[in-house]
Amino acid sequence: MNVDMPLIVVVDDDGDTLEVYRRVLETVGFRVSLFVDPEEALEQMRIEPPSVLITDLMMSSVDSGFELSRAVKSDPRLSSLPVIVATAVARRRGFDFRPRSDEDLKAMNIDAFFSKPV
Repeated sequence: MNVDMPLIVVVDDDGDTLEVYRRVLETVGFRVSLFVDPEEALEQMRIEPPSVLITDLMMSSVDSGFELSRAVKSDPRLSSLPVIVATAVARRRGFDFRPRSDEDLKAMNIDAFFSKPV
C-alpha cells in the first residue's frame, strides 16, 4: 500500500467488523490501521496521525469510544482529526446515543455518528 495514501484508523472490538472496514476502505485507496484496543490506537495515532478515526462506542468498557474521542480532541496534535462513531449500541442495548444537533456532536467530541450496520 502506498504510504502517500490517506490513513484511516478504525477501532472496534469485533474482528469481523474490522475486516469489513479494511476491505472496503483499502478497495477505494485508503491505508487502514485496525485496532481492538482504544489505548493502543491512541498511542499509534500520536506517532502517525491519520486522516480520519472511525471508532465503536462500547469496547473494553462501556464508554471506550467516548473516552477515545475525548482523548483525541484534547490532544493538540490530534484535535482537528475528524472522529466518526459507528455503533450498534442503540440497536443492541436499547440506548439512544444519537446526536440530534451539532451541539450534541461537539459535546460527544465527535464529528459524525452512524448506527451499525453502516
